[in-house]
Amino acid sequence: MNILTRNIAQQFFRYNTGGLVQATARSFCAASLDSKEVEKLVNNNKVVIFMKGNPDAPRCGFSNAVVQILRMHSVKYDSHDVLQDEALRQGIKDFSNWPTIPQVFINGEFVGGCDILLQMHQNGELIEELKKAGIESALVKETEK
Repeated sequence: MNILTRNIAQQFFRYNTGGLVQATARSFCAASLDSKEVEKLVNNNKVVIFMKGNPDAPRCGFSNAVVQILRMHSVKYDSHDVLQDEALRQGIKDFSNWPTIPQVFINGEFVGGCDILLQMHQNGELIEELKKAGIESALVKETEK
């Protein structure tokens, strides 16, 4: 499904709330994004997260935990709300071959979800991965003071 078709379908879904119309629009939008489109999003920034909600208003505890971890490190990142786009939600799962959201990418490489990012944060691996991407963690700066 190309971007124009997906956008039209999303607008259709957004403004029509009838049961059958809604179900039809949802199934129409359910096709996943092309892997090249997903790859562009993944490579748009050094750190990219696909989450439920947005950083200011996460809509699940796991997405919130990822946001909090990245905030502790003062990392700038792109975020994408998969709840706003079913094609994106399925597309990112297909792209990473990972079934759950949130998903974190550093330098275009899939790092993992909440549990993996938390483990990396706790054992110091996240600081190393950020460093490989040319990002200095705020936690490193604090320990040097």
